[in-house]
Amino acid sequence: MIEDKERWNIRHVEKPMRKNVEPIIEKYIHLAHTGKALDIACGIGRNTHFLAEKGFHVDAVDLSDYALSQVKDDAKITKIEVDLDSYNLQKNEYDLIININYLSRRLLPQIKEALKPNGLLIFETFIVAHGDFNQPANPEYLLRVNELLHAFIGLDVIYYEEKDEVNLRGEDTRVASLVARKRC
Repeated sequence: MIEDKERWNIRHVEKPMRKNVEPIIEKYIHLAHTGKALDIACGIGRNTHFLAEKGFHVDAVDLSDYALSQVKDDAKITKIEVDLDSYNLQKNEYDLIININYLSRRLLPQIKEALKPNGLLIFETFIVAHGDFNQPANPEYLLRVNELLHAFIGLDVIYYEEKDEVNLRGEDTRVASLVARKRC
């Protein structure tokens, strides 16, 4: 864990992420019931801040203490410094869960269970690409084609797409995007 934390701290300092909200969140946030939200692997809080401004009480979870130090101190934001490889989500806890540019297959079933009835999931991360893309390079952090869609069978899918994109650092990549609601 300490090795991972140091690696992420260095990455956040040397290769800072953009500070604006992820477009998929901005586009679909109106579908969520304002309440309690979870930002998985929140980084410097670009999406966390947006959710708090929209009235959500946000659990901002990340391993990097440097990244969490960049998240605003706000009564609507709870910063949780934890290794997501061992962190477990509580059932029926969140009205909204966002997971952007992060993949933990272990958490996928927990994410589904952590949504309250009518809770909204906004999930976007990298998939295996056919071509010269190699971001990220570790296949453990790449979804397979349609894997994200299959992981959330049982939720009502509002939007799903797999597409080529330019990542936060200007590199070619491929992403899968999902917006889905938990049934009552």
